[in-house]
Amino acid sequence: MEDTSFSTSKVQVVLRGFIRLLLRGLAQLLFRVRVRGLEHGFPVSAQAGEGGQRLLVIANHDSFLDGILLGLFLPIDNPVFVVHTDIIKRPLWRWALGVMVTYLAVDPGNPMAMKQVIRLLESGRPVVIFPEGRITLTGNLMKVYEGPAFVAAKTGATLLPVWLDGPARSRFSRWHKGPRKLFPRITLTVLPATTLPMPQASTAQESRRKAGEALRRLMQKMALARPGSGTLYGALCDVMEQYGRRRRVLEDIKQVKYTYQDLLKMALMLGRVIGRMTRSGEHVGLLLPNLAPTLGLLLGLTALRRVPAMLNYTAGVDGMQTACTTAGIRLLVTSRAFVEQAELADKIAALQGLEHIVYLEDLRARITLIDKLWLLCWGLRWPRWVERKAATEDPAVVLFTSGSEGKPKGVVLSHRAILANIAQIRAVIDVSTDDHILNALPIFHSFGLTGGALLPLLAGANLFLYPSPLHYRVIPELIYDRGCTALFGTSTFLGNYADFAHPYDFYRLRYVIAGAEKLAPAVREQWFEKFGIRILEGYGATETAPVIAVNTPMAYRSGTVGQFLPGLEHRLQAVPGIERGGLLHVRGPNVMSGYLKIDQPGVLQMPASELGAGWYETGDIADVDEDGFVHIVGRIKRFAKVAGEMVSLEAVEQLAQTAAPAAQHAASSQPDPSKGEALVLFTTDAGLDRAALQEAARSLGLPELAVPRKIVRVAELPLLGTGKTDYVTLKHMAETA
Repeated sequence: MEDTSFSTSKVQVVLRGFIRLLLRGLAQLLFRVRVRGLEHGFPVSAQAGEGGQRLLVIANHDSFLDGILLGLFLPIDNPVFVVHTDIIKRPLWRWALGVMVTYLAVDPGNPMAMKQVIRLLESGRPVVIFPEGRITLTGNLMKVYEGPAFVAAKTGATLLPVWLDGPARSRFSRWHKGPRKLFPRITLTVLPATTLPMPQASTAQESRRKAGEALRRLMQKMALARPGSGTLYGALCDVMEQYGRRRRVLEDIKQVKYTYQDLLKMALMLGRVIGRMTRSGEHVGLLLPNLAPTLGLLLGLTALRRVPAMLNYTAGVDGMQTACTTAGIRLLVTSRAFVEQAELADKIAALQGLEHIVYLEDLRARITLIDKLWLLCWGLRWPRWVERKAATEDPAVVLFTSGSEGKPKGVVLSHRAILANIAQIRAVIDVSTDDHILNALPIFHSFGLTGGALLPLLAGANLFLYPSPLHYRVIPELIYDRGCTALFGTSTFLGNYADFAHPYDFYRLRYVIAGAEKLAPAVREQWFEKFGIRILEGYGATETAPVIAVNTPMAYRSGTVGQFLPGLEHRLQAVPGIERGGLLHVRGPNVMSGYLKIDQPGVLQMPASELGAGWYETGDIADVDEDGFVHIVGRIKRFAKVAGEMVSLEAVEQLAQTAAPAAQHAASSQPDPSKGEALVLFTTDAGLDRAALQEAARSLGLPELAVPRKIVRVAELPLLGTGKTDYVTLKHMAETA
């Protein structure tokens, strides 16, 4: 550990003041530095270092500039900067820090190094520290060391979080593979001061670990402070400026690689043509597969304050008709080639209430010379000026629930909800320009839209759109051929990919994230045994845009859906008859604006929750352990009352999976005059009997009531287009079983 003198002479103070003033002006000129959040105010010790108060400033570590920027632009008198020993080994940065500030060079992996930091804080000296220790190599948050957290908890210091945005994209960063600029715009966001109490634990080591976890979660919340535009189209303009218009980011089944400039052209022209046929605020139906023009049209419509309504083309005539009626759709955009290949002509012809059906193939004829001149001379030159002024709370897109438990509902997601969820995901999972992501999940589904399409697009990652998740032989080969590093899927889809994939097909995958349905233990084990890959299970809902919780490499616990995303509040409401957990309610920036329902078409209805405004009732029974990991016990609608006892249908499916792991199972219920309800198990295993289920129940510690007496053998379970089990169909089958 290297130490410098913490006493300063009057000459040093005057010299530092002059150099600081000079460098501050130079940095302001070159980097256009903006400081946000000063309205929160500073603790007294930040300005005077007196009064016995203890101040610890924590910040993310993106470049060699970070300490200099904090020293120049934060109104803190005479702080001590705790920096990594690697930085001090470089003469230029050692000289720059030594001239401007007092610093202490430490090795963050050395627990003894934190003792001097504790003494500094106890003496009333403000301290600035980087909890990550090293400079990021990914452009995102990396490992957070426990030492700084223990210091904060031990001293009871006031924590002042500061998030730096921009230095990672400079030439002074270590993010070698990312695009870097000489003088990027830099923003310092000062968040409200907080504290980190010492966690209660049986051992000092456990207290230290819990303190580190608390600091990591705080750093993740800090990451949400990244500045950005308030709309999807504005976010596209942001990322295009950040990574360059010529960066190739998008490819689809046509095997054409599109740049941000190409995507912008599609957005502007398609949006302009459809905009002439529609009104501001109108819901425009999109019945299109995973193709680049689909994303272009979606972004172009939002730029003109039209609201894309993404229709589920696997929902059948009834499902699509309900969606069109619910959202008040009068214009539908689709593709002749897609309609023919998916055999949708009869279904579209049966839809009522549509005034216009527009085919993408016909739009070229609607593009005039004036449109082309407008695009070249105006739209491409000043893309931000094209956007109709919109608020972040304005509707961005309408998605529809799966209808697995009833009539589909329209879910109105604002720009704020989608962009907030993307920021929340990026705070816990690093997605960068190095990543190649394959998305076969349909973008009419929130998981496919936000996680599979918009997240990589707005993070600068390489995205390959594939039109169907059902091509189990093709998709593994594409993952191998394109060198994909991330894959999103449901448990059903991932299990089928594993069946047909070669053991080397997934050699580059570092993230495999499962959602939309419970991850089957057999699928988890198959991926680990065959490919050596740990699937990260997550949890969400269309109403939350969609991610609520997810396992990550830094916070993983098998059998759970991970920890809640930063910025999301939760409450568990007790349910009579259910001992473990409670009904989950969530509130946060990613929660929907409201529902569109068939009983009041076109009328936005706020979600009902007993906890008050802004809360969304998920309908799931959840249990949260002491480390914040979420266990989903089951849906409140998926409990059967057997002989007066509440039995989880998901627990029934779990014991069936234990008894016959190679088969697929689904549980439902039917009325029973003597017991109220009776369990019905549907299975693809022809040999599964009640004796095997009873043995599995004993091994899992489940009661006899959880063992179904009726077992119905089927060739395959009914599925929705999103890969979820169709429980509405199963309920009808159970009632007649």
